[in-house]
Amino acid sequence: MMPSNNALSPQALPPRSSASTLLSKGVTRLEGTLKFTTAILALAAGVYTFLGVRELLNGSPGMVLFAAVIYSVAVSVGIYAFWVFLMNFMPHVSFRSGRGLMFGCLLLGSLMIVAMSSWLNASALAGAAAIQQHLAITVQDYTRDLDTTNTNAIAAQGLLPDIQLASSRFAKLADAERAGSLTGTAGSGTVVQLLTQMSGQLDSLGQQVQASDKRVSALYEQGSKSLAKMRELISDRGPIAARSDALATESLTLMGVIANLQQTSVAPAVKRAAASLSSSFIAPSAGGRTSDLADRQTAVVGKVESSIAAQAASLSDAADKILAMPKVEPIRFQTLSPAEAVLRYAADFIPSWAGAISIDLMPAVLVLILCVVHAAIRREGLPAFTASDMTAGELVAALQMAREVGEAQPTVPAELKPQRESGAASPCRNPLPYSNAFVPGCWNMRKKQHCAGFSAARFWSRSACSPSTSPASTDGSSIPTRR
Repeated sequence: MMPSNNALSPQALPPRSSASTLLSKGVTRLEGTLKFTTAILALAAGVYTFLGVRELLNGSPGMVLFAAVIYSVAVSVGIYAFWVFLMNFMPHVSFRSGRGLMFGCLLLGSLMIVAMSSWLNASALAGAAAIQQHLAITVQDYTRDLDTTNTNAIAAQGLLPDIQLASSRFAKLADAERAGSLTGTAGSGTVVQLLTQMSGQLDSLGQQVQASDKRVSALYEQGSKSLAKMRELISDRGPIAARSDALATESLTLMGVIANLQQTSVAPAVKRAAASLSSSFIAPSAGGRTSDLADRQTAVVGKVESSIAAQAASLSDAADKILAMPKVEPIRFQTLSPAEAVLRYAADFIPSWAGAISIDLMPAVLVLILCVVHAAIRREGLPAFTASDMTAGELVAALQMAREVGEAQPTVPAELKPQRESGAASPCRNPLPYSNAFVPGCWNMRKKQHCAGFSAARFWSRSACSPSTSPASTDGSSIPTRR
């Protein structure tokens, strides 16, 4: 008894190669798109590499242009060739060691592309912004240095009230001594002269401090004007190279102002004056007409000497605190190229770096997609069971079934033998057991099928029923074939 036509229809065994066929056709359709996309990305990388490398070269304009063009063309050709090689070879390497080597080549090539192109792309994309940020940071540093120096210079002005107070106190004591408040004898003798002399020295020191205040204010105003010009250069929209050169000129002026501010401080002068008050003090001899007055004058002079020493120690300590403040070492402005600025401030331009690297490494994603698609094509094209997965009993059963099907085919009718002998097309070219139409004496198979993982095509001839005609039955009538 022959099996029914429905039992042997394709609906019973869905085709496994349909998905692989669709994927293969998709790869074929997209081959042109892949090459075109890779070429456009390589061209974009070359253009941005040209813009970046041009800023690094020195020489005549013609030589710089020629060298930049040669380098950018070499980069574009290298990038395109590298990715095209990977697209053509890497998806077809299926064994593990070869696939690992190909991934190693992919990683090595990507690193080389980043080294020769990506950082120059980032320089072209964000070089001007990086230099402008460098200028802004430099101006901030100069502002900090100017403020610190001005603070140190003004700190000496804090000694002025103490100096003025000491001078006023000695002057008042001199006035009191003229009335006899210290020695008990009115007049302008030794004590009055000593007190007046100390008051005059302190008053002169106070005037020096006041004069330095005016000079510090003038220098600070000059430095502020330089900083204002620097800020205008940063906010300007002109060429970044010209603005950088102008800011370098202003930085030299500002460094001179900062140095003058450090030298304007009167703290060293106050310390020297305080030391001279105590060390160079010479007690005058008592000039009293009587011994009693002379003794009283000597006692007052000793007290004045102690007071002067205490005042000198106080001023000296205050001056030491000012001098102990760290001196400002103004930074020197360093001109940077766009590439150097991008590398130095890379953390602040992560989006630009990401875009520059993506232009070069975007084809890597396409290569990986191709690897996945070709792996799926190979997997879908394999039979459900292979001969290595079958047991000996399953293999013998498959062979037996193939033999039985071959023996079950009827003999060719006499009227068809002349056609076969004359070379005409036989209605049965490939009598395989699975077909989409069952005809007694002929098996029609449009698509190769597998029996338990064993290809039945090995056991039959390659003749198949003609798709345009239906084979005749044993009684001469035609039997329709289901397409």
